[in-house]
Amino acid sequence: MKEFVRSEAKAETAVLVALITPQQNERRTQEYLDELEFLAETAGAHAVHRFTQRCDGPSSTTYIGSGKLQEIKRYLTDEADAEREVGMVIFDDELSAKQLRNIEKELQVKILDRTSLILDIFAMRAQTASAKTQVELAQYRYLLPRLQRLWTHLERQGGGSGSGGGKGSVGLRGPGETQLEMDRRIILNRMALLKRRLADIDKQKTTQRQNRGRLIRVALVGYTNVGKSTLMNLLAKSEVFAENKLFATLDTTVRKMVLQNLPFLLGDTVGFIRKLPTDLVESFKSTLDEVREADLLLHVVDISHPDFEEQMQVTWRTLSDIGAGDKPEIVVFNKIDAYTFVEKEADDLTPRTKANWTLQELQQSWMGRLGNDCIFLSARERTNLEAFRQLLYKKVRELHVQKYPYNDFLYDTYEDQEV
Repeated sequence: MKEFVRSEAKAETAVLVALITPQQNERRTQEYLDELEFLAETAGAHAVHRFTQRCDGPSSTTYIGSGKLQEIKRYLTDEADAEREVGMVIFDDELSAKQLRNIEKELQVKILDRTSLILDIFAMRAQTASAKTQVELAQYRYLLPRLQRLWTHLERQGGGSGSGGGKGSVGLRGPGETQLEMDRRIILNRMALLKRRLADIDKQKTTQRQNRGRLIRVALVGYTNVGKSTLMNLLAKSEVFAENKLFATLDTTVRKMVLQNLPFLLGDTVGFIRKLPTDLVESFKSTLDEVREADLLLHVVDISHPDFEEQMQVTWRTLSDIGAGDKPEIVVFNKIDAYTFVEKEADDLTPRTKANWTLQELQQSWMGRLGNDCIFLSARERTNLEAFRQLLYKKVRELHVQKYPYNDFLYDTYEDQEV
């Protein structure tokens, strides 16, 4: 059986493929490909070319049309550029077993989709036993319906030697089908074991959360690579791993911190992403319990990203999917130091878009209606950080008074203490 191993950070060349459909226009497709390229770089691959195709939807057999598939094949086998040596093709959507089998047969290179690429990154990033177990379970869930393509080299041997025998007769099973059934049993047994391990880990985490005492819990949530870990390090004076790559944080890190007189727990969680594999959401439910049990969410947003509003919608949908959509939240618009806008020329008669808005104009848009439930800052430059601390203190104190009304006497004693 094909075993999962941790991928090495090895530089490979890749081409990216995506569709332009009535539901996904060209601009959005290019944004998705930008993100797919960032994912590829995080996994150690270098994207050298992009292919897009306009159609009503993906082909059930090859995802893209036969003509586009031949165009990609010609690009891969072009002898005029022998130094290119593209090693893989990455598709922006999840591929079925049938699509994978047909594309691999035609292109004769490694084929990945967005889901398998994200799983590969998660496998590289996982550090703790909990994260490794959750990633392995997600990998097996992804592999199970795609097992058949691993044994296509045995298809010629099918048919068996028995005479007669109805459907399911042992005599009619070839070695490929026998191996497939064996692998399926092994994977199902392994998945059952991993689920039991996760249940034990979940019990331990539940006990840990119950032993934290009467403290308000705050969780950092948001799209991947928006600066949650950097903000965590500033607030809690911790050393959570942070870098400019997707999914730098997989494990939930919880730190106790004190603002003025008020202690509370602050947790950093795994980032969300568009088209997040459902297998990952399912496998990481125990990690996301920290979000579900939080009293307050700090929704961190990269305001410098051109598509930050869609990233916010992705985060809200994911929170709703895991049962945390009704939590109180502060929207933290981070990276104001990186925000840029295109200043219109005086003779430019084209309508203004958000790309032409200054940061001040953006703050006065729909964001202004959020009132005290949002703040603009730069975690990297520490801009407006003190105002954020004061807002966070106010919100945590309000929640503490509501949840533990008899402990309010603490607040008058240390009102003027520094963070």
